[in-house]
Amino acid sequence: MELNAMIENLSDFGFSEEQKKTLKIISETGPKSELIRYLKKCRCVLMDEMHESQRKVDRMDYLIRKVEKEA
Repeated sequence: MELNAMIENLSDFGFSEEQKKTLKIISETGPKSELIRYLKKCRCVLMDEMHESQRKVDRMDYLIRKVEKEA
């Protein structure tokens, strides 16, 4: 898939319009190393969000088990 088409589909990953615009600018004007660095930064943000969601699920599971034990 062409890079520009991939950038346009980044909304599926939760990227904002500003992030997509930044990626497009970097891909057109900057070195590939800068593009890779920015993509890795965005990936870290997604991973942090995933870990936070996992913590919430874990707390919910704990609450469910606690209520089940009391029932």
